[in-house]
Amino acid sequence: MSNYVTGTAVKVLREKKGYTQKQLADRLGVSDKAVSKWETGRGLPDLSLLEPLAQALGVSVAELLSGEQITNANRSANPKRGKFYLCPVCGNVIHAMGEGAFHCCGVALPPLEAEEADGAHAITLSEVDGEWYVRADHPMEKGHFLTFFAQATDRGVEIVKLWPEQVPEARFTKRGVGSVLYACCNRHGLFRVK
Repeated sequence: MSNYVTGTAVKVLREKKGYTQKQLADRLGVSDKAVSKWETGRGLPDLSLLEPLAQALGVSVAELLSGEQITNANRSANPKRGKFYLCPVCGNVIHAMGEGAFHCCGVALPPLEAEEADGAHAITLSEVDGEWYVRADHPMEKGHFLTFFAQATDRGVEIVKLWPEQVPEARFTKRGVGSVLYACCNRHGLFRVK
């Protein structure tokens, strides 16, 4: 594991909760000197304390390890307001109804931020046999290609994985209201078309 709890993360999260070092120590059954050592980088909490420490600080273990508290702003779980995550190592695509802490191949995955499609990432959309047919005029070489297309509606998300040397096209079921189409370029990131 490349990440472990940092003293700064413990201190920031403890102060957000309004705890003193002694109050946090009492909740965990350790001394306040132990908490002080963690926060100053002169010691680390034992592995067995990670879950109780995360609970005491009101975060997940993943948030504790990353040092970032994540708040899901999509409380209604609207698929169109979800987040995409892409592993740069294996190409795994993850869609979550809101922001989360995801890791793949030992890498912490940041959420992809979608931009409006531009001329270099033009996507054509047409109706064929009651479905949406999507095609992009985009290179599909090993160093530069589209990694996936996705359609998000109020009813769900469909993802079509793409690989180099494949024709960049897909078909999606017409469903739901207000469809948003996404295309992800391995060099330039995520693009959307409403």
